Amino acid sequence: MEAAARSWRRSSSSLSLFHFFIFSLAILLLMLNVPTVSASETTNKASRKTYKSFIKKACNSATYPSDCYKSLSKYAPAIKTDPEKLYRVSLFVTIKAARKTSSSISTLWRLKGLSRTERAIVRDCASTISYAIDEMKQSLTVMANIQGADHKSELIENIRTWIAAALTDEGTCTDEFDGQKVSYEVNKNIKKTVLNLSKLTSNCLALLSTLSNRS
Repeated sequence: MEAAARSWRRSSSSLSLFHFFIFSLAILLLMLNVPTVSASETTNKASRKTYKSFIKKACNSATYPSDCYKSLSKYAPAIKTDPEKLYRVSLFVTIKAARKTSSSISTLWRLKGLSRTERAIVRDCASTISYAIDEMKQSLTVMANIQGADHKSELIENIRTWIAAALTDEGTCTDEFDGQKVSYEVNKNIKKTVLNLSKLTSNCLALLSTLSNRS
Protein backbone atom coordinates (compact mmCIF):
# COMPACT_ATOMS: atom_id res chain seq x y z
CA MET A 1 0.00 0.00 0.00
CA GLU A 2 2.79 2.41 0.97
CA ALA A 3 4.74 1.36 -2.10
CA ALA A 4 1.76 2.18 -4.29
CA ALA A 5 1.39 5.59 -2.60
CA ARG A 6 5.08 6.36 -3.10
CA SER A 7 4.75 5.35 -6.76
CA TRP A 8 1.72 7.61 -7.23
CA ARG A 9 3.51 10.57 -5.60
CA ARG A 10 6.54 10.07 -7.86
CA SER A 11 4.25 9.85 -10.87
CA SER A 12 2.31 12.93 -9.79
CA SER A 13 5.51 14.87 -9.16
CA SER A 14 6.88 13.93 -12.60
CA LEU A 15 3.62 14.99 -14.24
CA SER A 16 3.69 18.33 -12.44
CA LEU A 17 7.28 18.96 -13.54
CA PHE A 18 6.31 18.07 -17.11
CA HIS A 19 3.36 20.52 -17.06
CA PHE A 20 5.60 23.18 -15.54
CA PHE A 21 8.17 22.63 -18.29
CA ILE A 22 5.53 22.91 -21.05
CA PHE A 23 4.06 26.03 -19.45
CA SER A 24 7.50 27.65 -19.10
CA LEU A 25 8.34 26.83 -22.70
CA ALA A 26 5.08 28.37 -23.92
CA ILE A 27 5.76 31.56 -21.94
CA LEU A 28 9.29 31.75 -23.35
CA LEU A 29 8.07 31.38 -26.93
CA LEU A 30 5.42 34.03 -26.34
CA MET A 31 8.02 36.43 -24.94
CA LEU A 32 10.26 35.82 -27.92
CA ASN A 33 7.45 36.47 -30.41
CA VAL A 34 5.89 39.57 -28.82
CA PRO A 35 8.75 42.02 -29.55
CA THR A 36 8.73 41.05 -33.25
CA VAL A 37 4.98 41.67 -33.63
CA SER A 38 5.12 44.90 -31.64
CA ALA A 39 8.07 46.19 -33.67
CA SER A 40 6.24 45.45 -36.91
CA GLU A 41 3.08 47.19 -35.75
CA THR A 42 5.07 50.16 -34.49
CA THR A 43 6.88 50.44 -37.83
CA ASN A 44 3.61 50.31 -39.78
CA LYS A 45 2.00 52.94 -37.56
CA ALA A 46 5.08 55.16 -37.87
CA SER A 47 5.03 54.77 -41.67
CA ARG A 48 1.33 55.60 -41.93
CA LYS A 49 1.86 58.64 -39.74
CA THR A 50 4.75 59.77 -41.96
CA TYR A 51 2.73 59.28 -45.15
CA LYS A 52 -0.28 61.17 -43.78
CA SER A 53 1.95 63.99 -42.54
CA PHE A 54 3.37 64.29 -46.05
CA ILE A 55 -0.14 64.53 -47.53
CA LYS A 56 -1.26 67.02 -44.89
CA LYS A 57 1.75 69.24 -45.56
CA ALA A 58 1.12 69.10 -49.32
CA CYS A 59 -2.56 69.90 -48.79
CA ASN A 60 -1.65 73.05 -46.87
CA SER A 61 -0.92 74.61 -50.26
CA ALA A 62 -4.35 73.60 -51.61
CA THR A 63 -7.27 76.01 -51.97
CA TYR A 64 -9.38 73.83 -49.68
CA PRO A 65 -6.89 72.07 -47.35
CA SER A 66 -9.39 70.01 -45.32
CA ASP A 67 -11.16 68.73 -48.47
CA CYS A 68 -7.77 67.94 -49.96
CA TYR A 69 -6.62 65.89 -46.98
CA LYS A 70 -9.96 64.12 -46.66
CA SER A 71 -9.91 63.03 -50.30
CA LEU A 72 -6.27 61.87 -50.34
CA SER A 73 -5.40 60.55 -46.86
CA LYS A 74 -7.15 57.21 -47.46
CA TYR A 75 -4.62 56.58 -50.25
CA ALA A 76 -1.60 57.23 -47.99
CA PRO A 77 -0.16 53.68 -48.30
CA ALA A 78 -0.08 54.07 -52.10
CA ILE A 79 1.17 57.66 -52.13
CA LYS A 80 3.80 57.27 -49.40
CA THR A 81 5.96 60.44 -49.72
CA ASP A 82 6.15 60.59 -53.51
CA PRO A 83 4.96 63.94 -55.02
CA GLU A 84 4.26 62.37 -58.40
CA LYS A 85 2.13 59.61 -56.89
CA LEU A 86 0.36 62.24 -54.82
CA TYR A 87 -0.55 64.16 -57.95
CA ARG A 88 -1.62 61.08 -59.89
CA VAL A 89 -3.95 60.12 -57.07
CA SER A 90 -5.26 63.69 -56.90
CA LEU A 91 -6.09 63.53 -60.62
CA PHE A 92 -7.65 60.09 -60.20
CA VAL A 93 -9.86 61.30 -57.34
CA THR A 94 -10.92 64.40 -59.30
CA ILE A 95 -11.74 62.46 -62.47
CA LYS A 96 -13.72 59.95 -60.41
CA ALA A 97 -15.72 62.83 -58.89
CA ALA A 98 -16.26 64.33 -62.36
CA ARG A 99 -17.67 61.06 -63.66
CA LYS A 100 -19.97 60.84 -60.65
CA THR A 101 -21.14 64.38 -61.35
CA SER A 102 -21.73 63.53 -65.00
CA SER A 103 -23.78 60.50 -63.98
CA SER A 104 -25.81 62.61 -61.56
CA ILE A 105 -26.58 65.12 -64.33
CA SER A 106 -27.58 62.33 -66.70
CA THR A 107 -30.26 61.10 -64.30
CA LEU A 108 -32.03 64.45 -64.59
CA TRP A 109 -33.03 63.78 -68.19
CA ARG A 110 -35.50 61.22 -66.88
CA LEU A 111 -37.21 63.70 -64.57
CA LYS A 112 -40.67 64.83 -65.63
CA GLY A 113 -41.83 68.41 -65.40
CA LEU A 114 -38.50 70.12 -66.05
CA SER A 115 -38.90 73.69 -67.24
CA ARG A 116 -37.29 74.91 -70.45
CA THR A 117 -34.68 76.76 -68.36
CA GLU A 118 -33.88 73.64 -66.35
CA ARG A 119 -33.51 71.53 -69.46
CA ALA A 120 -31.10 74.10 -70.90
CA ILE A 121 -29.06 74.03 -67.68
CA VAL A 122 -28.95 70.22 -67.72
CA ARG A 123 -27.91 70.16 -71.38
CA ASP A 124 -25.18 72.80 -70.98
CA CYS A 125 -23.81 71.33 -67.76
CA ALA A 126 -23.66 67.86 -69.28
CA SER A 127 -21.52 69.28 -72.09
CA THR A 128 -19.19 71.33 -69.89
CA ILE A 129 -18.57 68.49 -67.42
CA SER A 130 -17.84 66.18 -70.36
CA TYR A 131 -15.26 68.71 -71.58
CA ALA A 132 -13.77 68.91 -68.07
CA ILE A 133 -13.37 65.12 -67.89
CA ASP A 134 -11.59 65.07 -71.26
CA GLU A 135 -9.26 67.87 -70.13
CA MET A 136 -8.38 66.07 -66.90
CA LYS A 137 -7.70 62.89 -68.87
CA GLN A 138 -5.26 64.91 -70.97
CA SER A 139 -3.50 65.89 -67.73
CA LEU A 140 -3.32 62.24 -66.73
CA THR A 141 -1.72 61.42 -70.10
CA VAL A 142 0.91 64.11 -69.55
CA MET A 143 1.58 62.76 -66.04
CA ALA A 144 2.41 59.36 -67.56
CA ASN A 145 5.39 60.98 -69.32
CA ILE A 146 6.65 63.22 -66.54
CA GLN A 147 8.87 60.80 -64.64
CA GLY A 148 12.49 61.29 -65.69
CA ALA A 149 11.57 63.83 -68.37
CA ASP A 150 14.16 66.52 -69.20
CA HIS A 151 11.44 69.09 -69.92
CA LYS A 152 9.43 68.48 -66.76
CA SER A 153 8.62 72.17 -66.20
CA GLU A 154 7.04 72.34 -69.67
CA LEU A 155 4.93 69.25 -68.94
CA ILE A 156 3.80 70.74 -65.63
CA GLU A 157 2.64 73.87 -67.46
CA ASN A 158 0.70 71.68 -69.88
CA ILE A 159 -1.01 70.00 -66.94
CA ARG A 160 -1.76 73.41 -65.45
CA THR A 161 -3.40 74.50 -68.70
CA TRP A 162 -5.63 71.42 -68.88
CA ILE A 163 -6.70 71.56 -65.22
CA ALA A 164 -7.37 75.30 -65.40
CA ALA A 165 -9.55 74.70 -68.47
CA ALA A 166 -11.48 71.97 -66.61
CA LEU A 167 -12.05 74.33 -63.69
CA THR A 168 -13.33 77.02 -66.08
CA ASP A 169 -15.78 74.56 -67.63
CA GLU A 170 -17.08 73.55 -64.20
CA GLY A 171 -17.55 77.21 -63.36
CA THR A 172 -19.49 77.72 -66.58
CA CYS A 173 -21.94 75.06 -65.41
CA THR A 174 -22.61 76.67 -62.02
CA ASP A 175 -22.85 80.11 -63.65
CA GLU A 176 -25.94 78.81 -65.45
CA PHE A 177 -27.81 78.97 -62.12
CA ASP A 178 -27.28 82.70 -61.62
CA GLY A 179 -30.64 84.46 -61.54
CA GLN A 180 -32.49 81.32 -62.58
CA LYS A 181 -35.30 79.57 -60.72
CA VAL A 182 -34.59 75.85 -60.55
CA SER A 183 -36.13 72.95 -58.65
CA TYR A 184 -34.58 71.29 -55.60
CA GLU A 185 -33.75 68.16 -57.62
CA VAL A 186 -31.86 70.12 -60.27
CA ASN A 187 -30.05 72.14 -57.63
CA LYS A 188 -29.10 69.04 -55.62
CA ASN A 189 -27.99 66.91 -58.57
CA ILE A 190 -26.05 69.59 -60.38
CA LYS A 191 -25.01 72.63 -58.39
CA LYS A 192 -24.05 70.81 -55.20
CA THR A 193 -22.04 68.08 -56.94
CA VAL A 194 -20.38 70.49 -59.36
CA LEU A 195 -19.33 72.79 -56.51
CA ASN A 196 -17.77 69.80 -54.75
CA LEU A 197 -16.02 68.82 -58.00
CA SER A 198 -14.75 72.38 -58.41
CA LYS A 199 -13.13 72.20 -54.96
CA LEU A 200 -11.28 69.02 -55.90
CA THR A 201 -10.23 70.49 -59.26
CA SER A 202 -9.03 73.69 -57.61
CA ASN A 203 -7.01 71.64 -55.13
CA CYS A 204 -5.60 69.60 -57.99
CA LEU A 205 -4.43 72.79 -59.65
CA ALA A 206 -2.83 74.08 -56.45
CA LEU A 207 -1.06 70.77 -55.78
CA LEU A 208 1.00 71.29 -58.94
CA SER A 209 3.35 73.20 -56.65
CA THR A 210 4.45 69.84 -55.19
CA LEU A 211 5.68 68.83 -58.65
CA SER A 212 7.12 72.26 -59.45
CA ASN A 213 9.19 72.21 -56.27
CA ARG A 214 10.66 68.88 -57.33
CA SER A 215 11.38 69.76 -60.95
